[in-house]
Amino acid sequence: MGREGQLLDLLVPLERGNGSRVPLHTQLERALRDAIRAGRLRPGAALPSTRALARELGVSRGVVFEAYGQLVAEGYLVARQGAATRVAGGAAPAPAAGRPTRGLRAGPHDLRPGRPDLAAFPRREWLRSWRTALRRAPDPALGYPDPRGAVELRDTLSTYLGRARAVAPDPQRTIVTTGATQGIALLCRVLRDRGHETLAVEDPGFHLHRLTVARAGLTPVGVPVDEDGLDVAALAESGARAVLVTPAHQMPTGVVLSPERRADLLAWAAEVDGLVLEDDYDGEYRFDREPIGALQGVDPERVAYVGSASKALANGLRLGWVVVPEALARAMAWERVAADGGGPLLEQLALADLVERGELDRHLRRTRRLYRRRHAALSAALAEHLPDAVVPGVAAGLHVLATLPGHDERRVLEEAARLGVTVEGLGTMRAGPAPPDAVAGLVLGYAHLTEQALARAVAALGEAVRRARA
Repeated sequence: MGREGQLLDLLVPLERGNGSRVPLHTQLERALRDAIRAGRLRPGAALPSTRALARELGVSRGVVFEAYGQLVAEGYLVARQGAATRVAGGAAPAPAAGRPTRGLRAGPHDLRPGRPDLAAFPRREWLRSWRTALRRAPDPALGYPDPRGAVELRDTLSTYLGRARAVAPDPQRTIVTTGATQGIALLCRVLRDRGHETLAVEDPGFHLHRLTVARAGLTPVGVPVDEDGLDVAALAESGARAVLVTPAHQMPTGVVLSPERRADLLAWAAEVDGLVLEDDYDGEYRFDREPIGALQGVDPERVAYVGSASKALANGLRLGWVVVPEALARAMAWERVAADGGGPLLEQLALADLVERGELDRHLRRTRRLYRRRHAALSAALAEHLPDAVVPGVAAGLHVLATLPGHDERRVLEEAARLGVTVEGLGTMRAGPAPPDAVAGLVLGYAHLTEQALARAVAALGEAVRRARA
């Protein structure tokens, strides 16, 4: 069979007549392009002449000529005078279609931290706010946004954060970001440009913090955490002039930075002319008393406040904010421009409307009651199935740390995985190798699970611990 016959076997039959809305040359282009991408037409394969293919397909020569010309322009075909048109050498087949790409697969008992109950997201209220934002936004507002964020959201956030988190409000120093992680990354870049080489981080602490700091060009330096929070004396010996902390609910230990340490931390920042980066990731959730106010409100010129909608509403919203000292406001705005030109406007306007109408406050009241019950259910399950576990910290946030004295953390995690329990070990939160006397620990997220699911998960976890000990 000649090359004309080989090619015709690959082609999709052309739809003709008034019933087809796709021009013949476009149909032919698509058929050839798909055959090349799928590997049915290999690089270097010769195609029929325009005259021969037109005759076989029963179309005008111009149809084939136009299809070939388009594919030559796109780089799929190569045409040379006096030679056959061939499939280009760089036109490699596309990867075979497989199963949809998914994130990390969790077992049937998913105790990973960091997630609120996404089923509780106020969809109806959010949709109303989004429609309101779209309806009210004037046409010019849909152009390139203010890189600091929509002024409506910055104004609203200033009022809300001042009321709910005791943040010293200032819309001019508030930068809206694509989540808290971007806010931390931008702050690190500003510090790097101002001569900082290191940034102190809590140890143990959130591993994404260390990654973000390093990718932004600074060296993360671990500083120990104890029952009173960050060890400020050790911080002073680290040589760093900036530190990233989670004072309201330390990640992962759950302790609260004590009043004495808060005062010492601010005094250290003033003494070294430094900066405290305060990640208030789940500060709205405290179940045994009113939430501790933000450190930034005490000294707004030494503390940069970082927050987001991830824990309060949903991780996928990717809306965060940073309230920075006056000396950093302009540099942060420029870093925001360089990052991506500014975040999506309509989502910002929708969040502003949601907060203005009081829907965020109502949502937080509902979820506080929900998470308080789940925290109690987790505590009861741990008492029953892991009676030797020690839970430091306060009743707050969306996770707890359960330490397991006398156990091998690696073996516990291996047995947990065998029993379908997905859980994070304390070891991943350490800034360096675990010290010889380090206690095993599990960081347990509970907010996204029902009380019944929590009971089942902790029962399986208890079995994993018993197997690891055996």
